[in-house]
Amino acid sequence: MENYLKATDFLEIHHSSTIHFCKDINPSQDKKELAIELYYKVRDHFLYDPFHLHLTSEALKSSSIFQKKRAWCVEKAIVLATCARYFGIPSRLGYAIVINHIGTEKLTRYLRRDEIVFHGYIELFIENKWVKCTPAFDKRVCKISGVTPLDWDGKTDSLFQAFEKDQQFMEYLHDYETFDDVPVGLMNKEMKHYYPHLFENIIDTKEFSFIPES
Repeated sequence: MENYLKATDFLEIHHSSTIHFCKDINPSQDKKELAIELYYKVRDHFLYDPFHLHLTSEALKSSSIFQKKRAWCVEKAIVLATCARYFGIPSRLGYAIVINHIGTEKLTRYLRRDEIVFHGYIELFIENKWVKCTPAFDKRVCKISGVTPLDWDGKTDSLFQAFEKDQQFMEYLHDYETFDDVPVGLMNKEMKHYYPHLFENIIDTKEFSFIPES
């Protein structure tokens, strides 16, 4: 369990940016209530943005992400894992390959395939068990997309629902399982396997950017 509580080069639990982000959280709450409050704070603080994917070690540090107003699922999971460890809640990072069936036409054009590789989620150890949650889609993006925001009660897994009303929403194809730190090498390797065209040249425009580890 020690590995899921320690600071790392990516999960900078002692960094001033972490302390500042967590300053309004009441530390006297029990761990479950702390985790729930952190989940909603991270989910809705950052506008979900899957169009700027920076896979460098520097970009995936929690201190770098805290400077942003927009973040994608991998970045939001990193932030939540960092904040959880700051309050002594063990955290580990999970990744999967998914297909999002709602509102991803623009992203699919850039990726040139339906699969979204290395979708990030997180597991927190609460009341003697690991519980999954997904802080990716904030309330604003959900309203625009016509999707119900995911709630989380701190005791049951909260992953993307398979259906939104009668329409298929999120389909899980593969789970990479969990890690005690950000697997930057594996992330870049898998992205290159699925999206080789994105590694041919650095893409950095206002509409879409993809910057891999060099």
